[in-house]
Amino acid sequence: MKENKAVLLQKMSEAEMEVSVKEKSGVMVKIKAALDLFKLRLSFLVVVSCVLSYEMGAKEWDYTTIGWLILAGFLLTGGSNGANQVLERQWDALMHRTRTRPLPTNRISPLGAWFVSLTAAGLGIFILFYYLNTASGILGFAAFLSYAFIYTPLKRITPWAVFIGAFPGAIAPMLGYVAATNHFGLEAGILFAVQFMWQFPHFWAIAWVSHEDYNRGGYKLLPFNGMPDKKTAFQIMVYSFFLIPVSLLPWTLPLETPMVGNIAAIIVSAAGIWISYLAYNLFKEPTLLNARRVMFASFFYLPIVQIAYVIDKI
Repeated sequence: MKENKAVLLQKMSEAEMEVSVKEKSGVMVKIKAALDLFKLRLSFLVVVSCVLSYEMGAKEWDYTTIGWLILAGFLLTGGSNGANQVLERQWDALMHRTRTRPLPTNRISPLGAWFVSLTAAGLGIFILFYYLNTASGILGFAAFLSYAFIYTPLKRITPWAVFIGAFPGAIAPMLGYVAATNHFGLEAGILFAVQFMWQFPHFWAIAWVSHEDYNRGGYKLLPFNGMPDKKTAFQIMVYSFFLIPVSLLPWTLPLETPMVGNIAAIIVSAAGIWISYLAYNLFKEPTLLNARRVMFASFFYLPIVQIAYVIDKI
């Protein structure tokens, strides 16, 4: 009888442990789904752009402020990415590159994804308003609304979505600078212009590489409803060339306090020539390989330029 009781207790204990493991596993799956929803690698790049621009504008670095800026940046960017995925969930399920995302795989419900995304974005905007300044809060709010609710639905309607999306996409460096200065000035506008111009060769190269997949989702991201051909390659090349003078604006404009010096000008020029050369090769030979080279170069171009700005200022 005692043995039967012991066996029964052992079985009950094992059953409880199994339920506990399943519950913990379920919680971990949901946490992992929420993190995937935030697209942390992309969020990291946005936050880096924001922090580097803060360091451009700050007379002295306040590490508490930088901490709040990083937290707000991750929450706001993650929330924006999450809202984007909720709105695009049915088309994400059609594309190879996105069909394993949390919503197409039912690892999180649309309602749960909305709750996580809006809560995160709301907290990020609150931090900007309360712990930084009103100007940065306004920029954060504008970036979230325009990215999630204007750019996202336009992607399946018109290739002008890339132009519209370039506005919220370029807010990060402006927000970082304004977080340091609490002022919408020419310097913040210049940093906005650099990232704004960069997005055209960057996103068009991505759209070229992923053209077939984007077609499955019905997205129109190449210029003039275009194909990955010589016309599109010409657009990528032209905007890559324009990147050089735009990225040199912090050095060329006669500001009261120069934003950068000659070292940054040399690095920025070299980076611009590099990506322009690759874009020219794409125009000469409009192949997937050359488009991929432009795409990967664009990933490195922006952090190289922004780090050069900061190092030269130091």
